Amino acid sequence: MKLFELTLPPWYSNVVVRHIAFGILIGFTISVTSTSVSSYWRSRRRQSLSQEQHQFRPIELRSDEVVHGVTGLIGNTPLVRIDSLSDALGVEILGKAEFLNPGGSVKDRVALRIIEEAERQGLLHPHTGSRIFEGTVGSTGISIATIAKARGYDTTIIMPDDVAQEKVNALQALGADVQRVRPASIVDKKQYVNIARRAAIEFGRSDVVKGSEDAHTSHELHTGSASVVVTTTSSHVNAEGTVDDPLDEDLLNKPRGFFADQFENRSNFEAHYGGTGPEIWRQTNSRVNAFVSGAGTGGTIAGIGQFLKSMNEDVQVVLADPEGSGLYNKVKHGVMYDRREAEGTKRRHQVDTVVEGIGINRMTNNIDLAIPIIDDAFRIADVEAVAMSRYLVQNDGLFLGSSSACNLVACIKFVKKRGWRDGQTLVTILCDSGNRHYSKFWNDEYLRKANIPVDRSIIDNLIAQPGSGA
Repeated sequence: MKLFELTLPPWYSNVVVRHIAFGILIGFTISVTSTSVSSYWRSRRRQSLSQEQHQFRPIELRSDEVVHGVTGLIGNTPLVRIDSLSDALGVEILGKAEFLNPGGSVKDRVALRIIEEAERQGLLHPHTGSRIFEGTVGSTGISIATIAKARGYDTTIIMPDDVAQEKVNALQALGADVQRVRPASIVDKKQYVNIARRAAIEFGRSDVVKGSEDAHTSHELHTGSASVVVTTTSSHVNAEGTVDDPLDEDLLNKPRGFFADQFENRSNFEAHYGGTGPEIWRQTNSRVNAFVSGAGTGGTIAGIGQFLKSMNEDVQVVLADPEGSGLYNKVKHGVMYDRREAEGTKRRHQVDTVVEGIGINRMTNNIDLAIPIIDDAFRIADVEAVAMSRYLVQNDGLFLGSSSACNLVACIKFVKKRGWRDGQTLVTILCDSGNRHYSKFWNDEYLRKANIPVDRSIIDNLIAQPGSGA
């Protein structure tokens, strides 16, 4: 007799065991699936609510996506923390790395917006032999020449003959017709911007009036803007000016001359109000205490400054102005003139500074948009800008141009003035790299002859100065 013999009920069988096992397995699977689905939808709901509460999110930079042509590379530049300055000052100084644009500067955004807007309005048509004219000290010309090649246009760039040779070399490599002229005041018809405008007008006139009995026939197209000049080589023109006709193939297909006019063209402002400004807001998760920038045409500081203030009126907009420019006086005293800008006292005719790309002694449409929203301004000496550029290479490995150095000096001065040291966030523009400035700003021999010392300790001393407080 077996002591531990197990007696199973009569209904037991292998089939029953299998059914019970399958039932347990199915029940467990359904339970796990239901829990997972529930967790997924709760997560999606939290994400949806978060997006509804925050209109902007951190910007997603390109990774493995394919962009279309060189223009697809423009914008969405990263913010880089300037570690040496941020750590020393107790704040977050972030530079918008605009030197990473394909044309090498912040001006790529402006050039693209100007050309795209002209195409949208039907003022320019690609691959028709049309030519874009611009007066520039270099960076905008390089950006226009880069985009023009990709879009099927020729370019003529008029520039002062005292700018860095590297900029001329870049323009010529891009196939631009470069004309260098003596620096002159804007009231002089031989000033480089005025020459560019006149060249655009003459581009159309040369073919239109040839063999024409009426040399006064207008070949300019109505553009709806006093600053935008478009001329045509088509013979389908009239004395009162010509209205673009989308059905006139001769008018559409003949070469045109287009004057970009970065100083007055509102597309300059719009490129930053609709592009750079929103990028900064997203990248900082809407935490910006101050925006610091120089001004050459005024489009950058006006566009970004106005956008940031539209999101938070407490954001401080700060101007970095080089020696010889009148904008510092305009912000501080309401007038452009200063005795240091008197005729006969300048090394350079336009703006008396080794810094290129920022500084101006006249008002433009874009600067008019900037002046009302600028909260503070600092005049940056050449020696300070030079010192900052060397300091950044030594401490951060950043090889930047002159206007970027000016911006970062102004960041320090503003932080010291306000007494900030609690992690406040300042954003500035790193306009271009030092590779466009070898012959002047990054040439110690040139600086020696200009009596501009190279002394990195100037920045150490500036950082060490006690803050004055707000």
